[in-house]
Amino acid sequence: MAPIRTYIFFGLNAVRVLSIVSLLLVFASSILVIVTDIEAVNAYQSAKQTSNTTSANEAFVDCEYILDSTVPNQIGGVFWAVINRLLIIFQVITLILSELGWPAVFFDRFFPVLGTQFGLGALGIFQGLIGASVLSQHVDDFTLVAAFFLFVIGCLNMLLGLIFRESAKQRRSIRAWRAGPQDTLPTHLPPAANLNRSATSSSGQSFTSSTVYEEKGPDEFGAIRNASRAGYGFGRQGEKAAGMKGFLISKPLETLPRYAARPTSARSASRSQSPARDSEPHFNSSTTAL
Repeated sequence: MAPIRTYIFFGLNAVRVLSIVSLLLVFASSILVIVTDIEAVNAYQSAKQTSNTTSANEAFVDCEYILDSTVPNQIGGVFWAVINRLLIIFQVITLILSELGWPAVFFDRFFPVLGTQFGLGALGIFQGLIGASVLSQHVDDFTLVAAFFLFVIGCLNMLLGLIFRESAKQRRSIRAWRAGPQDTLPTHLPPAANLNRSATSSSGQSFTSSTVYEEKGPDEFGAIRNASRAGYGFGRQGEKAAGMKGFLISKPLETLPRYAARPTSARSASRSQSPARDSEPHFNSSTTAL
């Protein structure tokens, strides 16, 4: 049975592929809507100019939207409709680049919510906003399906962002998958045969077997070391194993705390003892006794 890390990797990348597909569909549908709106506006202007009756002109003025388009019949309606679609296209391109992870340095510096240090929650929010913006208008079937698909994927990304938080993009990264799980500190060491591939130096092998790989005999505390678990702890054997790995452990300097008393010298100690000796009574007697 494969580890849970494998299922998470393939599941997140499946959602990633669906997200890119939905963004591409919205990108294509936005271009289609722009073309349809421009054609509808041209047809509206030509029909308005050819109609000579007053009732027909009033009918064109009273309609809220231009027929067969998403353009509102107001001042600057065509301009804002086209700007809306261009902004949606720009947002879709930005989200596609974020899903592809290129350029990651640009997103980490200028748009960090879509960078590698953040999860999928912000991406899902942007996708949901784009989908809701398109669904709020009367569009054709293709644009409707693409926007609804994007909205569903956005909700799924928001849910995955809540579950995995900032580690979601790291878990689905192909480079991190190829590198494999990496621990901060080594918990075990490979066999001596794999470390000493160049078997020319027999002295190096004997030193390694005598210092690091003392698995047959007891250690300095009398415990038998297990061959399957080669953990060395923080003692002398751990320091030797760290030295073989290239890590240096420095011994801290011996210092006294600020509240500790200063050591007294022998001279001051003799002075402190002299009054005690002088306090003893001494009697001077003559050479002849009575």
